[in-house]
Amino acid sequence: MCLRLNEGLSVIFIVCVEGHLKTIVQAYLDLFCLSQEKLRQVSGQLKKDMVRGLGKHTHHKAPVKMLPSFVRATPDGTEKGDFLALDLGGTNFRVLHVRVVEDLQKVLKMDSQICAIPKEMMLGTGQQLFDHIAKCLSDFLVSQDLKGQTLPLGFTFSFPCEQKEIDKSILIRWTKGFNCSGVEGEDVVKLLKEAIHRRGDFDIGSVAMVNDTVGTMMSCGYRDQSCEIGMIIGTGTNACYMEEMKNVKRVEGEDGRMCINTEWGGFGDDGSLRGIQTEFDLEVDKTSINPGVHTFEKMISGMYLGEIVRLLLLKLTEDKLLFEGQTSETLRTPESFLTKFISEVEDELSEEGKQPILSQLNLKWNEVDAHVVRLVCDTVSSRSARLCAAALAAIANHMRVSRKLDRLKTTVGVDGTVYRKHPNFSEELQETVRLLAPKCDITFLVSEDGSGKGAAMVTAVAQRLSDGYCHLTLHHHFILNSLMGYTFSYFDCYYI
Repeated sequence: MCLRLNEGLSVIFIVCVEGHLKTIVQAYLDLFCLSQEKLRQVSGQLKKDMVRGLGKHTHHKAPVKMLPSFVRATPDGTEKGDFLALDLGGTNFRVLHVRVVEDLQKVLKMDSQICAIPKEMMLGTGQQLFDHIAKCLSDFLVSQDLKGQTLPLGFTFSFPCEQKEIDKSILIRWTKGFNCSGVEGEDVVKLLKEAIHRRGDFDIGSVAMVNDTVGTMMSCGYRDQSCEIGMIIGTGTNACYMEEMKNVKRVEGEDGRMCINTEWGGFGDDGSLRGIQTEFDLEVDKTSINPGVHTFEKMISGMYLGEIVRLLLLKLTEDKLLFEGQTSETLRTPESFLTKFISEVEDELSEEGKQPILSQLNLKWNEVDAHVVRLVCDTVSSRSARLCAAALAAIANHMRVSRKLDRLKTTVGVDGTVYRKHPNFSEELQETVRLLAPKCDITFLVSEDGSGKGAAMVTAVAQRLSDGYCHLTLHHHFILNSLMGYTFSYFDCYYI
């Protein structure tokens, strides 16, 4: 039995579900129980796919895309100043004013504003959309008394893009109900700047395009400068990490590191996870809006876990192992068992066996049913945590080997409702990572607003590196001119 049950609950289960019934129910649950050896195989497969994704000639066929983010460093604690952040990923977008305070080692959200995007604008022209964004930015600057300043901006744009540079990102396709004309195939930073210039009443400084997972890592990196991995496990799932440049074959340069957005939700899209997919996983994939895509995400993320549980409960009921074989219209309705119900079932089983969730589903249930439902939820969420741990271990082990270290010490910046809200998920994930990456010392730090503060921090780091490059360039000019017999003024020397 591979379940996170305390001793008392195990005894109740054994008493309640004896003999033949217990054996049959456990046979369904065993499909979700992955041995440590199987998890190692999953982890090893992901490591191979990561290498394929990094390759210059293999990335286009790799299920794990390993996208360069052009973020070349994590915070070092010297970043400071005021920044804007723009977070666009749905029917609303946020504008934020963020202040990085070096003395306090804090990233402060000074203020923010949420702006709605009307439905007709989501289907209109790209110029209308970006003009609307520019107007909201202008209004926000006025409200914050920042209109005269030219501040750098971190832009979280949560749509599929091909990033060319830190300030150049090409929209591949719209999702989430957007279909604005004239944007697909275009650089969204350029479109934003053009909209701002059309207004002519304010300007922005440098722009850094930010993936929300990268933002998660960077928002934690100021507090903990050993944070070099970001992970989201919520409605969807993804991870990023700092890769050695010598391994990033798609980008020129051998020195230093670059943050790679793995897009690990696509792991298994080539069929490599078929051996551990259950009939319930296959049904979830078949009935999704994108069959055959995001295989790994559909096995572990919040958008799908509730539906996996619903299908399992329905099967057990139809096989007369639950609710006296009586289903309900609600239970037969797709997506009626919300993922948040899993957390509630596992966290709040009362001594009287009352399960308001089951009542909401219009089911006639008894205490035995309640305990079986708890076991089903526990099994599905446990598999999610363990698979997530296997993937995280693949990244950590890869980083350790690439850096030729006996031991890797790193921190994972993490966000997402599944990690935050589920009562046991984080504990099981961390425990499993320790087993699968025994030579890695991994600390976990929950992110604070990765798409807002994290986006600003990406911009702050980019500005620090840019300033450092300018100073280095001036220094080289100083040496060169000195050797040639030229002299610098006091002003030139002061800024070296």
